[in-house]
Amino acid sequence: MRLKEAFLVLASSFLFFIPAFGATTVNQESDQQIGDFSLSGYGDKGKKSWDLAGKSADIFTEEVKLKDVDGNLYGKEENVNLTSKTGDFNKKSGKVHLEKDVVITTSKGAKLTTDSMDWDRNKQLVTTEDKVNISKDNIFITGTGAHAAPNLKKLALNKDVQVDINPAVSSSANAGDLAVKDKITITCDGPLALDYEKNIATFNENVKVENADSVIYSDIMYLYFSSGKSSVKNKTPGLMGNNKIDRIVAQGNVRIVRGENTSYSEEAVYSALDKKITLNGRPKIVFYSTKDLNYLPETK
Repeated sequence: MRLKEAFLVLASSFLFFIPAFGATTVNQESDQQIGDFSLSGYGDKGKKSWDLAGKSADIFTEEVKLKDVDGNLYGKEENVNLTSKTGDFNKKSGKVHLEKDVVITTSKGAKLTTDSMDWDRNKQLVTTEDKVNISKDNIFITGTGAHAAPNLKKLALNKDVQVDINPAVSSSANAGDLAVKDKITITCDGPLALDYEKNIATFNENVKVENADSVIYSDIMYLYFSSGKSSVKNKTPGLMGNNKIDRIVAQGNVRIVRGENTSYSEEAVYSALDKKITLNGRPKIVFYSTKDLNYLPETK
């Protein structure tokens, strides 16, 4: 047995069978009831990698039921905090089930809220079947059902996805006009897959992208964000790069509506740099005009 594993087993044994200082053993349904429950794990060189705490705990043979759960993961570049009103810690697997007012926050400002969640420390995975709300700076995401890395660098929402991207507003700009003009809302049936490290979000099934002057429909859509890498080594920005769209690629039954005009194609590529849309694959454009196309103005 490795030193780290031996330490965890030894620490767990003491914790589960010896009450914390000032705790009172209660002869109820649980084997033991204690206050100020805490458990920690350590990685290489004795550095703390995670901890889990609760204000009170009912200890059973296979699990510990916690109240006011507060857990942390300590990474090289980012720390993650998980909290909930109640939770169950499985002694054998080390998995944690969180219930009621579940909140995940990262040290880089991303936040996820939901009603319940399962946290698997060994697989570095959090999952839920409930509605999820995610926010970071000017990006707001909602969906139903999710699985993600605890630091939210990679996540997937199962269905009923909506993403609202509000523009970054400078102090010199007219905030109201900018928000109305440039806000983008994206919906899809799901799933949505977001890869923070590659700065790409993939939307699936009945995708719809809306802004102030156009609507894009497609079967699938890839949203690329500019990397926005910091000049500091090994530092990158938070959720979805620096939150600026680089390009949008819509594929499959693409339809673009601008006012009363509609275009059709197999693929559409939007470039944020020049704000142009390129249609690929049998493009067709339908114009609406109140005048006869054969009409010629009178000349003198």
